[in-house]
Amino acid sequence: MTWSIIAREPQSGAYGVAVASKFFAVGAICPHGEGGVGALSTQSLPNPLWGYRGMRLLREGMAAQDVVEHLVKPDEGAELRQLHVHDARGGIAVHTGTRCVGWCGHLVRPGLSVAGNMLAGPDVVAASAHAFETPTEKSFARRLIGAMKAGEAAGGDKRGKQSAALAIWTTEEYPVVSLRVDDHDDPLAELERLEAIGRQRLFHYMKFMPTRANPAGTLDRNVIEAGIAAAIAAEQNDV
Repeated sequence: MTWSIIAREPQSGAYGVAVASKFFAVGAICPHGEGGVGALSTQSLPNPLWGYRGMRLLREGMAAQDVVEHLVKPDEGAELRQLHVHDARGGIAVHTGTRCVGWCGHLVRPGLSVAGNMLAGPDVVAASAHAFETPTEKSFARRLIGAMKAGEAAGGDKRGKQSAALAIWTTEEYPVVSLRVDDHDDPLAELERLEAIGRQRLFHYMKFMPTRANPAGTLDRNVIEAGIAAAIAAEQNDV
């Protein structure tokens, strides 16, 4: 009952998932990911265990196609479910169950997958992919939102719209961007607004958080403030 895009940014290796639905709090169920490991989305009649088990298998080094097979085969409800998975080696695998509500389907391109069900038609996933591949924005986050907006313009969820979410992972277990719109008349527009607020400070601050390589993070407030100011200035000059 939703559609989503998963992509990997070649320059940074970041994984991003954007999702939208006529369903309350879609971001609470569908997207999962981890820096250096991979990302996935479980949807249609989602199985949240697919998310947690899938990430565990990716963390153990299992390829995306094997992850999908491992999750789908023992699940009696698999034909009612949809799943797409990206692994750390660039592998992508997708499952769209034969009993998902139409229109349902998916497409895979290098570094990119789009999957959806209960959509207005195939143009929704095609438009989302095309918009991501031919962006007007340089920001990875805004490219993902733009892809979803293009899919919505092509018909989106045929029941309407209610919720949306965006998550991006770079090098860590935690996401550097994590935004949810759980109940809104225009969730993608609201997601876009929240992303713009995040760029005012939070997203730049995340670069100074503790990491695997630097478990304490940056502790000098002057360094943090100077770094945030420089990042904001660079972004403004890049517009």
